[in-house]
Amino acid sequence: MIRVLIADDHTILRHGLVSLLSKDDDIQVVAEAADGLEAVSKALELKPTVIVIDISMPGLNGMEAVKRLNGQLPGTKVLVLTMHEEQEYVIHMVRAGASGYLLKDSASDELIDAVKALAAGKTYYSQYAASVLASQYNKPAENWQDPYKNLTNREREVFHLIIEGKTTKEIARSLDISVKTAENHRGKVLDKLSVANAAELVRYAAKNNLLL
Repeated sequence: MIRVLIADDHTILRHGLVSLLSKDDDIQVVAEAADGLEAVSKALELKPTVIVIDISMPGLNGMEAVKRLNGQLPGTKVLVLTMHEEQEYVIHMVRAGASGYLLKDSASDELIDAVKALAAGKTYYSQYAASVLASQYNKPAENWQDPYKNLTNREREVFHLIIEGKTTKEIARSLDISVKTAENHRGKVLDKLSVANAAELVRYAAKNNLLL
């Protein structure tokens, strides 16, 4: 049985995916998650065969979630299911550790085929994603640097909470840390990315397609 975790912050879509995948006799949806942190937490607990994950999620975006999952659960395969078809998303998600990439307007049969392919240890990319990866392979010199640079995992969480408009107290509460610690992380994020304040950080996020 292929055990699947679905992570998407849109409840109706997530429930639709659960209904669709549950109709296949070889697939069991073991959990749902509404944000990246919940996805990582439930995945570590349940160790699913395949995780179907969106890129745009609150708290911890799909890119960061995939990176953590790839590092902590190497036996679990990740299929990105997203509306983002820009090539930088394909490149960054695959580099983060995704084994598959589909757009949300794909046919339902293709989603099931992709889940089964990943469960069998293969990769599965949509025609567009495959063309992007082929192009990147032929242009290895093209610059695809990590837009988060050298931020730690915690600093990346703080990064996204800042651009969501959270105050330092709200960040501390969200991450269950002290206000002083949140202030320290906030300062390091701004310093490492060479921006002076939250407004500049939002502009940095927009420029680097990190408003996910």
